[in-house]
Amino acid sequence: MINGIKTYGSDELLQKMRYMEPVFICVIGTTETSLIPGISGAGSTPEMTEYTPASDVELMVHGDVRCMDEIAKTVVNGLEAHTPATITKACIELTDIPFVIVNAGSKINPDIECNILGHEYGRDIRTGKGVINPLEIYENGKELGLRLNGLHDYLVIGESIAAGTTTALGVLRALGIDANKKVSGSMPTNPHDLKIKTVEEGLKNAGLDKEENIDVFQAIGSVGDPILPAIAGIIIGTPDTPIILAGGTQMAAICAIIKDINPNFDFSRINIATTIYVAEDETADLINLLNQIDPEITLHVVNPEFEKSEDNGLKLYVDGYVKEGAGAGGAILTALLKGYSQETIRKKIEKVCKN
Repeated sequence: MINGIKTYGSDELLQKMRYMEPVFICVIGTTETSLIPGISGAGSTPEMTEYTPASDVELMVHGDVRCMDEIAKTVVNGLEAHTPATITKACIELTDIPFVIVNAGSKINPDIECNILGHEYGRDIRTGKGVINPLEIYENGKELGLRLNGLHDYLVIGESIAAGTTTALGVLRALGIDANKKVSGSMPTNPHDLKIKTVEEGLKNAGLDKEENIDVFQAIGSVGDPILPAIAGIIIGTPDTPIILAGGTQMAAICAIIKDINPNFDFSRINIATTIYVAEDETADLINLLNQIDPEITLHVVNPEFEKSEDNGLKLYVDGYVKEGAGAGGAILTALLKGYSQETIRKKIEKVCKN
């Protein structure tokens, strides 16, 4: 048992990772689904959500943002919740681990050298044409995975995409998972009805609303986003490397995709890490989703104890805002595995937030 980490499932892989050196990978992408008013809180306005992925990784690499005037933030009653990219940046600095930025299909390109897996950003899934080139992104992800395989002891893979829980809901639903009112969200009041309506419109327009045994790439192409096939490809392409999937609902959807591609996939090589704010989200049920996909999937939950912080932008996480993103949960997990205390990690995060 490691302080600050609660495990649902086996901790065998986690114990091994205490003596391993990882690389952090952040995969970014866009879905125009985020432009639907009220569906995402990952930006001050629906239009600004399209800048969030690019600004997140610019912040990680440069320490500031260049694709827009200031860091993307969720504004609550005049207070600004810090983007989870600040958490990830703090943990990467603390642990001094290498990191890689991957662009799966972002409408706004960051001012960073990226591994490009797709040149098409995601469309509004209500059209039934959410991703134009899912198989191409997946194959490019596999190729990147093959290049990474064996180079590092393990991979920590995070993602940044606004409205990602809605596209994840779409793919989970298309693959037969009972996901309605179980996906998380970036706001205390989870707009489940809007998400369900959006997905059902997309499934109908794709002609998938009454079909069974839907092809996984057809599901992604209809109601998914570019990040989903990208990370699935990276995982399939690294058969010899342990992986921490840093996130919540999106990572559940990626596990469902992998399970559909390979029903015999060994999930003992992959663990999911997320924050307590996702795992204990009363408006969602991540553990139920994972159990439906494969009961062997292990979930690690980290608690940064932001309720002890004097930073109001971090305290908003405790109130149900933001919760997770940009690999924050996995980044905290990595720092805990390296032996840093919850307090040390929190103080480092607070310092980065002030800069």
